[in-house]
Amino acid sequence: MLVVLRPEAEQELLDAQAWYESKALGLGFEFARAADAAVASALSNPFGHLRIEEEFRRVIFRKFPYSLIYLPSLSELLVVSFFHQHREPGVWFERLSS
Repeated sequence: MLVVLRPEAEQELLDAQAWYESKALGLGFEFARAADAAVASALSNPFGHLRIEEEFRRVIFRKFPYSLIYLPSLSELLVVSFFHQHREPGVWFERLSS
């Protein structure tokens, strides 16, 4: 299955990783590993995670207040957001219509 990242999701990932690395050496790497684990979990069971809006689904990170938000299909996993859980809910969904 192909993993496709929306540009906004990729930027969220890079920004969060840089922020965590600025707080403690190696923490950005740990964040990246948590993101990889969330993507791997979504890939292993794309339709098994909690549906949050229409057909979009969520995987909660371990150790970090983030969620992977994605849209599965039979051929690809579209990553819509690496979403900080303290942000306004629905912000990720609003960007899809703009």
